[in-house]
Amino acid sequence: MTSEVGRLRTVLLHRPGAELRRLTPRNNDQLLFDGVPWVARAQEEHDAFAAALTDRGVEVLHLDRLLAEVMGVPTARSEVIAAAVDDPRLGATLRHATTAHLSDLAPEDLATALITGVAHDELRGGRGLAYRLMGRGEFVVPPLPNLMFTRDSSVWVGSQVAVTSLAMPARDRESALTAALYAHHPRFAGVDQLYGPQLEHLEGGDVLLLSPGVLAVGVGERTTAGGAERLARRVFARGLARTVLVVPIAQERATMHLDTICTMVDVDAMVMYPAVAGSLQAWTVTAGGELPDDADTTELSVEGPQPFLTAAATAMGIDRLRVIDTGLDPVTAEREQWDDGNNTLALAPRLAVAYERNTVTNAALEAAGIEVVAISGSELGSGRGGPRCMSCPVLREPLPG
Repeated sequence: MTSEVGRLRTVLLHRPGAELRRLTPRNNDQLLFDGVPWVARAQEEHDAFAAALTDRGVEVLHLDRLLAEVMGVPTARSEVIAAAVDDPRLGATLRHATTAHLSDLAPEDLATALITGVAHDELRGGRGLAYRLMGRGEFVVPPLPNLMFTRDSSVWVGSQVAVTSLAMPARDRESALTAALYAHHPRFAGVDQLYGPQLEHLEGGDVLLLSPGVLAVGVGERTTAGGAERLARRVFARGLARTVLVVPIAQERATMHLDTICTMVDVDAMVMYPAVAGSLQAWTVTAGGELPDDADTTELSVEGPQPFLTAAATAMGIDRLRVIDTGLDPVTAEREQWDDGNNTLALAPRLAVAYERNTVTNAALEAAGIEVVAISGSELGSGRGGPRCMSCPVLREPLPG
C-alpha cells in the first residue's frame, strides 16, 4: 500500500450489528455517537456501501467473520478475552467470572460477545461485590459500536500493517481484535506488524499515504506527537517511507482526525475543508543522516513548519497539490465538513465514494473531474465517520510510473 488512490483491490469492513442497539440517549456520548441510530437503516446503508465496492471489483472482507474464524485458535481467544476483562471496574472476582463466561463460548458466539458486549444480566456465573452493585443494564464488557470505523484500528503502509493505539477509552479494545486477526488469521500469515496498541496513541484516520514514500500524520485529539514520531521511525527503518509530514490539527470533535479535513481523490488532488486550507501547517520529518531503528535510538531530522500544501507538494515532488473545496460558502462548507464531506474513499485515481448528502462538495468534485460514487449515510454518520472512516484498505494496485 503506497498511496490513497491506487486502484482498490481488497478492503476490510465491519457491518454494524447488535452493538448499535446498545446505544441509548444515556450512553451515546460516552460511546462517541452524536445520536441513537436507526440500526436497520444503518445496516441497509452499509450493505449498499459494501455492494458499491464489490460492484467495482473490490474484494470485501468482513471483520466479524474473520474474528469468528480466529476465535477457534486458543492463543487468539486468550488474548482477546484478557483484553476484554482488563478493566479496573470489575475487580478480581468479577474478572474471573467474566473470563470463565467468555471462555465457555463457541467461536462465533465469542466473537459476537466481544463486539456486542456483555450486560450484567447476560453474564452466566456473575458474582462478587462489583457484580452485585451493578445495575441490570450495565455492561460488564462494553459494546464496540465504533468498530464499523475500521480505518482507525489498523492502517497498511507498504506490505506491513500498523495495529494502532486508540485514544478514547470507548475504543481501546478494538485494537485487540484487529491485532488478533492479523496475528492469527491465515489470510494475513507472514504479515509484519508495524505498530502495536501498547504504544503511543496513533489512529488510522490521522494517517494519509500522500504518495509513494510520503506520509502525512495528523496530531490532535486522537494521535499524539509521540505516536507520529514512533511511526516515522518505524517506516524509515523498514524502508516504507522517506518523508513524514506531521500536521497539527484542532483538538475538536469536528476535526478528530486528519481525514475529516482532507482526503486524496487523485494523484495530485485532495478535497479539503477550506476554513483550514490556508492555515494548516506541517513539520517535515526525515531520517536525517543515520537510518533510525525500531529501538528509537537515533535522532530524526525535523524541519518547519511550512504551509501544509507547500510541504506536501515538495515532499511528493510535484509543483502543487490541487485542492477541491468542501462547499463554496462558509456555512455550507462547515455543514458539509461536519457531515464528512471531506471523508472520501478513493477507489482509483479520480474515482471516490462519498456521502450523497454533501451535494455541494460532490458537485465540486465532479466539476474537477472526479467521478463520485454517492452512498446514503443518514444513520451511519451518527458516529461522525464517512466512507474512508468505514474502510481499511488492505491492498491497492501501485500507481503507474
